[in-house]
Amino acid sequence: MNTDIIEGNWKQLKGKAQQKWGKLTNDDLDLVEGQSEELAGKIQERYGVSKDEAEKQVEEWCKEQNH
Repeated sequence: MNTDIIEGNWKQLKGKAQQKWGKLTNDDLDLVEGQSEELAGKIQERYGVSKDEAEKQVEEWCKEQNH
């Protein structure tokens, strides 16, 4: 799934993102607006993981949403 699809379907995917990353607030997800880099940044911030790990989690999650 590319970032255009994430952005285009963000309202539907936002709930699934919150289920996966429960520490993200609604405000966090509103600010992200489907941008994968912003989502990775929020995951990095809330969970204290590396940038690479956060990007990997977002990439894997995006692939899951594509199925």
